[in-house]
Amino acid sequence: MPFAYLPFLPVLSILTSLDLSTSAANPLRSPASKMAAAVANGHTTPSADVAKQRRLIHHHADVVIVGAGILGCALAVALGRQGRSVLLLEASMKEPDRIVGELLQPGGVEALEKLGLADCLEDIDAIPAKGYHVTYFGKPVSFTYPKASPSSPAPQGRCFHHGRFVMKLRAAALACPNVTVVETKATDLVTCSHTKQVLGVECVTGDMKDCYFGHLTVVADGYASKLRKQYHSNTPKVRSRFWGLELIDADLPKPYHGHVLLSDNAPILVYQIGTHETRILIDIPENLPSASVKNGGVKNHLRNVVLPSLPECIQPSFVAALDKGQLRSMPNSYLPSTPNKTPGLVILGDALNMRHPLTGGGMTVAFNDVVVLRDLLSPEKVPSLANHERVLQQLSSFRWQRKKTCSVINILAQALYALFAAKDENMRALQRGCFRYFELGMTSGPIGLLGGLIKKPDVLFWHFFSVAFLSLWLVITEPPFYKLPLALLKCIMVFWTACVVIFPYMLIEAFC
Repeated sequence: MPFAYLPFLPVLSILTSLDLSTSAANPLRSPASKMAAAVANGHTTPSADVAKQRRLIHHHADVVIVGAGILGCALAVALGRQGRSVLLLEASMKEPDRIVGELLQPGGVEALEKLGLADCLEDIDAIPAKGYHVTYFGKPVSFTYPKASPSSPAPQGRCFHHGRFVMKLRAAALACPNVTVVETKATDLVTCSHTKQVLGVECVTGDMKDCYFGHLTVVADGYASKLRKQYHSNTPKVRSRFWGLELIDADLPKPYHGHVLLSDNAPILVYQIGTHETRILIDIPENLPSASVKNGGVKNHLRNVVLPSLPECIQPSFVAALDKGQLRSMPNSYLPSTPNKTPGLVILGDALNMRHPLTGGGMTVAFNDVVVLRDLLSPEKVPSLANHERVLQQLSSFRWQRKKTCSVINILAQALYALFAAKDENMRALQRGCFRYFELGMTSGPIGLLGGLIKKPDVLFWHFFSVAFLSLWLVITEPPFYKLPLALLKCIMVFWTACVVIFPYMLIEAFC
């Protein structure tokens, strides 16, 4: 252990030996269970007050969470309501301003309801999302999220300003008696040099160095995480960037639907995020010639290439936003997950796992991860988070249980982006087959997978190769008969391309 932490050792050793939240004799009657019941009844207990003093004075809690974003806030509330003592650290409590993380799929809304945080979607001018409207070279097709049964209500997603939603989640965390939110910048993890166990987080508050300790440290500091490097076996890969504009009073072809515009260019997303505001995201691959500085940069690409491909009803608001000049970008990253095997540490959210944001699945994965982890680390299953062996066993289960949701979304996001950003004839053949599949009415399964409602990789596999075989049929039937030998040869290439698109991601999801 570094010399700088020696002054904390006496306090840390005492706090680590104490477990004010559990009882070994009967976990079901432990103070943690009593505390959770007290929180549910709207009041605190003496042990909760003692835990609060530990957080404020000694900077020690059951759980230290780095990052008060989407996942960090939801997890802090979920664990706090179970009676855990939680420290939530955030570099800046100002309202975030991002151009992604603005569409929550129905599967994410369901997870938010399970966490008791559905009210965070209220009073932020959130817009219902009923499905998708896909335009392929000017030809449209629409589909809605499938019902669980004929009598059940139609599921809906939500679109909103990212910052407003985050602030509502932060307000929920601040209102939780067992959660203390601290505005401080995490700079490193505190580890024991002998056991390699993570003990907490080193921070800078103002100009002062500080430390916060916990039985479990959660790294949820987002896509640009500085704390995951030595504990994550993979590194993010960026193939393109989303360039975003906010359109004012845009006239959308299909209100209350997410729009995907497909053409010879990379895909474009359009969705309403407020009463008057609509987000448009233009995917621009790395080193795209038409967006190079030599050819006038990104703005010229948007004006000369993207603008003509947009529906006419969107063009006026797009030109106005482009003239206003508030153009921003975000990298589209892919990061396979890695097992959490370090005692005292768990990495979550975008710090753990990212997929292309084309399908808007990031928040759905995050909230479902919180639901799974909350249940696995409940006081009934893990009376003491200081029992690192037991925690690691549960994290091993978490790795596999989360795949029910994340694998489908991860594979679908990467495969769809490959299809929608088709760069060669084989990929374009698959793209054409995909749109024809939608035209034939085969939309319930794909939109259910996209919305996080269907959590079965085998269903994804079936639909993907149904699209592939439909693409082969079109390759064979469209040309004249005398070109059949060439068409059969192309079928082999198209089928091989389909396998290359999906199988690597399926293998990654199976073993990561």
